[in-house]
Amino acid sequence: MSQYTAPIRDMQFVMRELAGLDEVAKLPGCEEVSADLVDAILDEANKFASGVLAPLNRTGDQEGAKWDGGNVRTAPGWKEAYKQFAEAGWTALACEPEFGGQGLPKLVATAVMEMWKAANMAFSLCPMLTNGAIEAVTLRGTDEQKAAYLPKMVSGEWTGTMNLTEPQAGSDLAAVRTRAEPQGDGTYKIFGQKIFITYGEHDMTDNIVHLVLARLPDAPEGVKGISLFVVPKFLLNADGTPGARNDVQCVSIEHKLGIHASPTCVLAFGDHGGAIGTLVGEENRGLEYMFIMMNEARFAVGMEGVALSERAYQHALAYAKDRVQGTEMGVRGGPKVSIIHHPDVRRMLMSMKSQTEAMRALAYVVAAANDAAHRDPDAAVRAENQAFVDLMIPVVKGWSTENSIDIASTGVQVHGGMGFIEETGAAQHLRDSRITTIYEGTTAIQANDLIGRKTAREGGVTIKALIAEMRGVVAQLGEHGGEEAFVAIRRSLESGIAALEAAVEYVLATYGKDVKAASVGSVPFLKLLGIVAGGWLMARAALVSSMRVAEGSTDEFYKTKIVTARFYADHILPQAQALSYSVVNGAAGALALDEAQF
Repeated sequence: MSQYTAPIRDMQFVMRELAGLDEVAKLPGCEEVSADLVDAILDEANKFASGVLAPLNRTGDQEGAKWDGGNVRTAPGWKEAYKQFAEAGWTALACEPEFGGQGLPKLVATAVMEMWKAANMAFSLCPMLTNGAIEAVTLRGTDEQKAAYLPKMVSGEWTGTMNLTEPQAGSDLAAVRTRAEPQGDGTYKIFGQKIFITYGEHDMTDNIVHLVLARLPDAPEGVKGISLFVVPKFLLNADGTPGARNDVQCVSIEHKLGIHASPTCVLAFGDHGGAIGTLVGEENRGLEYMFIMMNEARFAVGMEGVALSERAYQHALAYAKDRVQGTEMGVRGGPKVSIIHHPDVRRMLMSMKSQTEAMRALAYVVAAANDAAHRDPDAAVRAENQAFVDLMIPVVKGWSTENSIDIASTGVQVHGGMGFIEETGAAQHLRDSRITTIYEGTTAIQANDLIGRKTAREGGVTIKALIAEMRGVVAQLGEHGGEEAFVAIRRSLESGIAALEAAVEYVLATYGKDVKAASVGSVPFLKLLGIVAGGWLMARAALVSSMRVAEGSTDEFYKTKIVTARFYADHILPQAQALSYSVVNGAAGALALDEAQF
């Protein structure tokens, strides 16, 4: 069973050389974020992730969460680990100092988040949902709600959830039926049932703050008639401490393919007279507010894709170095060797490594843009960065998670037959990764958002600006000279950009007049953008690494980075042409059959 160690060297490289940590540190409120501070945070986070969370990953998968008469008992060690997690201040990393947070930039928090998710994804889901709830209450809550809930949630003393899905309303939130009845004193009684509520009930804290979508009696139909409410597990006493139990009960937890230690709850509101809640913001704007949480969560789920890919790669690499089988190809009568000597195993490992590094680079660059979008004093700079973030969050979520399933599956393949045996642990990464393309909006939902709101409706302004930036890197590669690796990277990136541009033009020309035809290619379009964006950043990484080598650095990291970028250009970027072809030409075959012909 392999252990987890955070890839701190690559994290530092991406943060400094690609995401622009120095520029982030100049933003208002980030002035104290020095390289030394960041290194210290990463080092401490790695110790906690590898020393406390990673050892619980396997046992949590085996033991799972247990439901008993409405109560949920987390896996052995969970409660103690969460207590350490909160006491160490990890829950407060990127939260507002006004409520007890440390106010660190999202770029730094993203690298730390990756460690939690790689070490123990099921554990990481609890602080992830809490952070989304904190964000929603911070931006849209009343002063009373902020004072009552935020300090305790930021400190980790209480956790948070988001309650959208109902049995009859999966991704179609217009079908939400949970109702809220005003009581005339500023409170509401909530009645209804919610499903798939992550950490909706547990034993780690003494209160849980549920954010719940519900309809008021006079609300309009559809998504425009949904409001958002704070509904705590325990109502608060006058002094702010938990008091009487609210009328919200966990009636069951789901039995799942993966993330066994994360309780996925069915919550019933109002079975005994009505759960008491308070309105967040204005009536009928709940879905708008919930999207604050969902964007936070979608980015975080994208980081699950990165993290699980890293964990699966580390697991497979350790096995490949240890497993001795066969002689080295081309060496007649030679000694038995570890399987990392076999060409196809090396190809699989390089595929895992290069894609994981590309995904990490994209996610960190988006995180840095998010910091600029929120903190830069120039409104135009904020708007430009926000547009880039909005464009790329569906890609970070969709592309990274789809890749994680393939990468975890490749990890099983590297193990051979032993990968199919649960005791080796490789299968857990595959099982855990499978949910990531589904929750917080399926890949198709991300892709439809990408081609619709993020591309077609703005006339492709942001994605075309990104393509222009990518072409600037192609020009830099051209100036680099005739070194074979850089010629190959330039040729492949240029071809990938051309394929992306053709797909963009198709979407822009087709979406308004035939939305079904455009939507058939939405997921291929998302993957296409992810692959080319990854290639753009891997090319940038190769250029920076080459510069460092030319300056006299003997750090093998830089030479490895160039080779990894070359592999990505040779093996991953060529997929862009096929995906672009599917976007442009794939509608006819997908839409031709009548329902009865399937």
